[in-house]
Amino acid sequence: MSFEFGLSFLIREGMIKAKKTINGILLPIHVAPGASRSRVTGELDGRLKIAVAAAPERGKANQAVLKLLAKALELRKSQLSIVAGTTSRRKTVEVQDLTEAELLVKLEAALKA
Repeated sequence: MSFEFGLSFLIREGMIKAKKTINGILLPIHVAPGASRSRVTGELDGRLKIAVAAAPERGKANQAVLKLLAKALELRKSQLSIVAGTTSRRKTVEVQDLTEAELLVKLEAALKA
């Protein structure tokens, strides 16, 4: 069973369409590789937008995304996994061991950083 919930912290720009599943939360993201610095930048087309300095080659950008999200969400990288879009800018990351409320608070903090 899954359902969609909107992360209201991005209401001024749009809504992120995350889905809760039995294993965790599926977080849709849009990655901008080759940025000047790695950071969470906002929302784009219903996805969390993330800029990473790593180049999109041999999985470097994917690893940078997981490292950035792990730091922002205060999780271990093993609690995150890319479940769709490994070769695309549009990815889906499964977040484990975090409630919707905790995800909301931590992403709000990451956007302010």
